[in-house]
Amino acid sequence: MDKDLGKTSSGMSANVAGLLCYAFVWISGLIFYLTEKENKFVRFHAMQSIIVSVVFSILMLIPFLNIIALVAWLILWIFLMVSAYQGKEVKLPFAGDIAEKNA
Repeated sequence: MDKDLGKTSSGMSANVAGLLCYAFVWISGLIFYLTEKENKFVRFHAMQSIIVSVVFSILMLIPFLNIIALVAWLILWIFLMVSAYQGKEVKLPFAGDIAEKNA
């Protein structure tokens, strides 16, 4: 990782913290969002994790969409975790805009 993503409140590297925001769905996102005060990169990924988790959880309640939503969520989740670890701030439509404003 070439880019300096700054310090985090936890002392861990920002890219690892960004990856961990997605690790336990909205729970880890919420934990990082509430505890991280210094790093906007981590706060962005934490908020995006929360929003995407809630949206896909709702989509999975719809009977004809549940399997499709689950597969799409897993693929997106892996992509977001890898991107965060690489130091990238992938901004998803809707969720990314909200996350950016609240980071």
